[in-house]
Amino acid sequence: MKHKWLLAGALIAGGAAAQNYPAKPVRIIVPNAPSGLADVSARIVAAKLSESLGQQFVVDNRVGAGSTIGTAAVAKAAPDGYTLLVVFDSHASNPHLFKNLDYNTLSDFAPVVQIARGTMVLVVNPSVPAKSARDLVQLAKSRPAAINFASVGPGSPARLLMEWLKLETGINVTNVPYKGGGTAIVDLISGQVDAMFLTPSSVTGHIKSGRLRAIAVTSEKGAAMFPGVAAMSDTVTNFRAETWSGMLAPAKVSADIIARLNGECVKLFAQPDVKSRFSDLGLEAAPGTPAQFGQWIRAESERWGRVIRAQRITLE
Repeated sequence: MKHKWLLAGALIAGGAAAQNYPAKPVRIIVPNAPSGLADVSARIVAAKLSESLGQQFVVDNRVGAGSTIGTAAVAKAAPDGYTLLVVFDSHASNPHLFKNLDYNTLSDFAPVVQIARGTMVLVVNPSVPAKSARDLVQLAKSRPAAINFASVGPGSPARLLMEWLKLETGINVTNVPYKGGGTAIVDLISGQVDAMFLTPSSVTGHIKSGRLRAIAVTSEKGAAMFPGVAAMSDTVTNFRAETWSGMLAPAKVSADIIARLNGECVKLFAQPDVKSRFSDLGLEAAPGTPAQFGQWIRAESERWGRVIRAQRITLE
């Protein structure tokens, strides 16, 4: 009987803590540089949560080691809900690229909510004689190693999507790595490289001006911002992928606090100004449960792990 009372007391205390949460400012660590997807997502959410919950949610960029330094800091933080993490795609691929991480991607974090997701777009220089992904695959097969794909790091969506396309179609293209997307886009426009997977927000202006040509999107059914551009899956079965961001907490944060944060985020995602901000970036808010976000991360990790192993991608 005594144990039952202790359990009931713990549950009541946990519920009360969640009702009083947050009682002080909350830090959201972003393990990536300012202006990237994770940072922008965190700042949109932080501003809204500060309004609705009456405490400051402060974004703290902890950049370094391919986003693993900031991520490790959250894994080791006190599980009280006052240190949170906002990540993007690389969170799922990093465990397959780094040999000795200071954390376990799946077991050291509690999913809170997926924040946003959106398509990637495959673009080519207009001089490339390809109007679709099918055209580009056929061209690459007729010219082994002649088509140059730009990428921006081993774990970047640009690199992983290119490697996945090679794996699924058997094409042989040349990877040209860049330190930043801006330089890669400049060379893509000038014709120094031929093709690249990019976020819509980084190239929409160049596509509208005719400096680049969009030939496919990676979302399931195409994208409204690119009318007439087919989905990659029309050429390669099941080739569907989205860039994404989401919020995590240290693994032992109480379920009540997780539920409160999730509920507040889902409400703010429905606000017109939030929808508009994400839409301007080629994204959409992605409301869902913590369990759904956890399943998403697991599926992403399994998919990219398979590609990384098969293509022997390393950080070197």
